[in-house]
Amino acid sequence: MFSQWLRSPSRGNSSPKSPSHFSSSSFKDINAILKEEEESQICPQSPKRPSIFHRVKLSTSVLRAWAHRHAPSPSSQPSITLPNVDQSIVVYFTSLRVVRKTFEDCKTVRSILRGFRVPVDERDLSLDSNFLDELQCIFGRKSFTLPLVFVGGRYVGGAEEIKRLNECGELKKMIAGLPLVVGSSVCHLCEGLRFVLCRQCNGSHKIYSEKFGFRTCTDCNANGLIRCPSCCPGHHRVTYSFS
Repeated sequence: MFSQWLRSPSRGNSSPKSPSHFSSSSFKDINAILKEEEESQICPQSPKRPSIFHRVKLSTSVLRAWAHRHAPSPSSQPSITLPNVDQSIVVYFTSLRVVRKTFEDCKTVRSILRGFRVPVDERDLSLDSNFLDELQCIFGRKSFTLPLVFVGGRYVGGAEEIKRLNECGELKKMIAGLPLVVGSSVCHLCEGLRFVLCRQCNGSHKIYSEKFGFRTCTDCNANGLIRCPSCCPGHHRVTYSFS
């Protein structure tokens, strides 16, 4: 058994093998590069050509530069704006802990924005489902990844964009023209929840009268809540526009 192994051609032939070439037509360019490399090794006096790895690296750099040059510019895309909020920040978020990452992102973004001590209109989708209708009208779709932030009425982005802009200092420049909050940023009436119980129905979302019986309260949302009149004065349902 060992004698046959010792007489094996693979053991006796120690000369290096020449590079093999693909026969498939889809590898025509690779075959050409391999042939050029083999010819440069056989004829060292011929002008030196760049190595295969150098040419591949050069080609990759050219393709990346071309893709970056032809990528659509963010400024060329239509911007999304909100009316009547040019002096504040609007953030759509959720206070529910159903999805941990979403909850943590919302918490982080709210903490960043509150740190600048500027007016922040916090719109919690878990307390008022009408905010979801607003977003559907604004973006024209039904699913979203919260939070979503508007600065001075202009859409900025979500959690990743806010954290990146905050780290590089661009977020501070964007909100530099907004008015500062004087005193405590926590509302004494709603304690930061941005909602209070409806006075008409006391949070039941139903109103009783002897003539009509029980009817739905039109002053509050489905949870029997209204926007806090102290920290959200004159709040109206948002309309949207594209520019």
